[in-house]
Amino acid sequence: MGIDLTDVQGVYKDAGSNIIFSTMELKREDHDSDLEMVQDLAEHLPAFENSLNIRYPDAGLAVAFGFSRKAWDYLFPNAKRPKELEEFEPVVGPKYTAPATPADLFFHVRAKDSAVPFELMTMVMDRIKDNVTVLDETHGFRYFEGRAIIGFVDGTENPSALDTPEYAVIGDEDPNFINGSYAFAQKYAHNMAAWNALKTEQQEQAIGRKKFNDVELEDDQKAPNAHNIASQDNEGGVEHKIVRMNVPFSNPTKDVNGTYFIGYARHWTVTKRMLTNMFTKSDRLLDFSTPETGEVFFIPSFTVLGKIADGEEF
Repeated sequence: MGIDLTDVQGVYKDAGSNIIFSTMELKREDHDSDLEMVQDLAEHLPAFENSLNIRYPDAGLAVAFGFSRKAWDYLFPNAKRPKELEEFEPVVGPKYTAPATPADLFFHVRAKDSAVPFELMTMVMDRIKDNVTVLDETHGFRYFEGRAIIGFVDGTENPSALDTPEYAVIGDEDPNFINGSYAFAQKYAHNMAAWNALKTEQQEQAIGRKKFNDVELEDDQKAPNAHNIASQDNEGGVEHKIVRMNVPFSNPTKDVNGTYFIGYARHWTVTKRMLTNMFTKSDRLLDFSTPETGEVFFIPSFTVLGKIADGEEF
């Protein structure tokens, strides 16, 4: 048994041009009602996605929907659990902390046409609104040349397109949940005034790459805690990777600018080590970027969604 990409939600494809992220909590007023709602959503969400891809074939709609550990245990107390699904705990470094902001449900919807994510989430909310409280809704966009809002090309450290599923999708190591993924969602606010006050060379030292052409700097040109050093996971002498689909968000009139970090991984432990490195090594980028949220979610395969919809064991 190996990975089947036809069974995988949108965890390894293009980041899109128009993006909606949303985290929600279940109201927990009636367990049976909450479970029935989730079963109904698991049944209809793939059909919604398929319908919109037929209606708007050029939009490139991709969707990832998942559950946190506390939601999984609440909804499916007698079910098996994905091996690495845990409650996210704050990562405390000498200068900065990655906060834990508990949530139950996670949606990541993106497409080339902004009307399509809007349509998908409208269809979803029509079915679930009575059972959930929305904690956060963030609308992201593709910036020039796929750059982060701080001006550097984002996603350079991602694996190649052919290797991406190997790093993003659970395999035979957890056969009950093969073709799923672990998503870590973290929202950052940037101090753009302070960042833009740096000279370009100082920004490049902080990131570890050239700003214009994205060429990596030599190690002796980087800050000791440069972002592309501090955020690596080299456990066991091997560089481990995840799939990042980070997107900028902004409310210019309110001087709100940020990055929604989303990392999909075959192993949550890899993302966890990356976060630990960033915060314990005081990643230079954290001097200008404040994490506001943080939670890990399991993104089920379509097969597991089907079992949830039918009330089957898994």
